[in-house]
Amino acid sequence: MKQQLIEEIGKIKQQLLNISDSLYENPELGDQEYQSMQKLVAFLKEHQFEIETNIVGRATAFKAEFNSGKPGPKIAYLAEYDALPGVGHGCGHNLIGTMSTGAAVALSKLLHVVGGSVIVLGTPAEETNGAKVPMSEQGIFDDIDVAMIVHPGGTSHESGESLAMDAIQFSYFGKPSHAAASPEQGINALDSVIQLFNGINALRQHVTSDVRIHGIISDGGQAVNVVPDKATAQFYVRAKSRDYLNEVVEKVKHIAEGAASMTGALLEITNYELSYDNMITNQVLSDVYTKNLKETSNQAVLPPKATYGSIDMGNVSQVVPAIHPYIGMNEATLVPHTKEFADTTITEEGHQALHDGALSLAKTGYDVLTDSKLFKAIQDEFKKTK
Repeated sequence: MKQQLIEEIGKIKQQLLNISDSLYENPELGDQEYQSMQKLVAFLKEHQFEIETNIVGRATAFKAEFNSGKPGPKIAYLAEYDALPGVGHGCGHNLIGTMSTGAAVALSKLLHVVGGSVIVLGTPAEETNGAKVPMSEQGIFDDIDVAMIVHPGGTSHESGESLAMDAIQFSYFGKPSHAAASPEQGINALDSVIQLFNGINALRQHVTSDVRIHGIISDGGQAVNVVPDKATAQFYVRAKSRDYLNEVVEKVKHIAEGAASMTGALLEITNYELSYDNMITNQVLSDVYTKNLKETSNQAVLPPKATYGSIDMGNVSQVVPAIHPYIGMNEATLVPHTKEFADTTITEEGHQALHDGALSLAKTGYDVLTDSKLFKAIQDEFKKTK
């Protein structure tokens, strides 16, 4: 029946290309992807998916489900469609959203025979405040059996790991004064921020090599001759596992408190974006997807990419068997988050990646629905991992 999947993707290929190119031409930032969401939802409605919008309190998030009415696993494909400021779809989310949607529609045409359900989850704001986090926390995946997403890149790679990440803001509050005439009357909040950076730099020697701590001073004062009474720094703190990240974050917070004590400033610590957990690839599911991609595409599929980034798909992988592989656009030197990357998504190579990714996802979903031993192996691995 996989031949039918090839035929089904062929029937909708031009529509998928049109949707993806339209998203490229009309990029929307995270949580503002109203037109992008509507295009994907309208296409799914065309194919008899039941739609629920505004889920988990996010206006541009959605759940679309096609239920065969017969018993069987629930397969979820995750759609991203947010763009980057000044760059547009420099991370290829126009392809991601369309690949997942196309895979779901193609697979839905076989459900009357094989049973089960297929779901598309529209997940806004991956670049900033990823909706997959509240989805994971609020039970959206509780009755889902596997979750899949494919990311475009220069070359194809198996699903791998990502770092857990916390986004932490340190705000210091001091006392203003004339910096020359009466500096002794002031409490310099900026000095606290500088000591925070110095302390974090000293910490780097005493953490494992996977840890990444990087930050900016987002507010350092208003005038040179006024002692800054407020200063703010924002940091991303990353590590290979959530447990170790929590340890590192505690050390960073102690440093921040020490910096406040050194100057007499008051300290406020907040999270300015949602926290991401590390990605745990389900290797059984990944191997099946890789096999299908190799059969579908002429490209080599390389081992997992070494990555020091963080993705909200990590949170999903903590609650359901999941994969996040990469599909190549035949350009090994392509750099994400650039205009060149965005422009490649609408080339022949980008269109081919869309087709191959959608078909490989659909084939993998079919394998999970029809092979009970495979399904059990996926679930067993997930239970052992947890």
